[in-house]
Amino acid sequence: MHVRGRKTFPIQSARNILIRGTNWLGDVVMTLPAVASVKKTLPAARITVLARPWVADLYRLSPAVDSVLVYEKPGRHEGIAGLVKLAGELRQRRFDAAILLQNAIEAAIITVLAGIPVRAGYNSDGRGFLLTHSVARTKEIRLVHQIDYYIEMLTALGFGAASRDAVLSLDDSYKEKAAGVMAAFSIPADSMLIGMAPGAAYGPAKMWFAERFAAVADRLIERYGAEVLLFGSAGDLPQAERVRNHARHPLIDLTGKTNLTEAVSMIAKCRIFISNDSGLMHVAGALGVPLVAVFGSTNPATTSPPGMKSVIVRKPVDCSPCLKKKCPTDFACMDLIGADDVIEAAERLLSGEPGIIRPA
Repeated sequence: MHVRGRKTFPIQSARNILIRGTNWLGDVVMTLPAVASVKKTLPAARITVLARPWVADLYRLSPAVDSVLVYEKPGRHEGIAGLVKLAGELRQRRFDAAILLQNAIEAAIITVLAGIPVRAGYNSDGRGFLLTHSVARTKEIRLVHQIDYYIEMLTALGFGAASRDAVLSLDDSYKEKAAGVMAAFSIPADSMLIGMAPGAAYGPAKMWFAERFAAVADRLIERYGAEVLLFGSAGDLPQAERVRNHARHPLIDLTGKTNLTEAVSMIAKCRIFISNDSGLMHVAGALGVPLVAVFGSTNPATTSPPGMKSVIVRKPVDCSPCLKKKCPTDFACMDLIGADDVIEAAERLLSGEPGIIRPA
């Protein structure tokens, strides 16, 4: 892979490195192996991640990250004045180098204004001229899995090979957070917990049918005596409500009622997690929770979940993956997936069978 730069990337001399993180939960998880590559190559370096507020806590769970700075937009870093303010704050920290995992030109502008002498990343969004070390974002690299997309950039810059494992490491405070949520929702401490994330931020084409999520929940409750928890942001409330309305048994709806750290603490306690292709799907995979991932409009070749305990449920159709927000035809990619397909995958995981990363 080609790297354009006026000088060799200072692998050995960089001691204070800023990484501009990505902006969405799933993308954050898929950058974690690349972040780990930086730390593995430069174990003595201080790694600081600049991240938006809603994903900052996720980067704090990476063992490779020493500190997280919050890019408060919306907030005090909004607009041109806010961007200049942020750049000034970064300048005071005297970073040796910046690695831009986010693809936007804004990330490069901020690091130029901050006076960071070495600025590396893909030449996306027309920003190549702002980078001292610009990695070609080829057509081929855009077709690989997102984990490999970020790792390949680091490899091109001279960083050592890294594991593809995306790791989120929880300390004891997360056990306390989980205990607090369970007490607040009257969940018995010895409950078998099954998590579900029936929403998806990108659009309805990524969402399997609410009534089928409900059918899966009912079957697992009846067979295992489990408590089924619904996860998601406030934007997922309508879908969660539809799932609850179709279910015969009561479901515990955490949608929009927990912050990110509380949601992570509860996902970590689940025996299995059942999800559309979503940010929380990637979180569950990185936590090592056995996972059933339902794929329709999106491509598991590029966004399949991390970890070795995942089963992808997908029915190949000619128009999938289309990557569209709304299905323009008959939604066959999701309609062909029956409740029994997901129940079978869930029961295999609950019986202790190993997961399968690649779809059939």
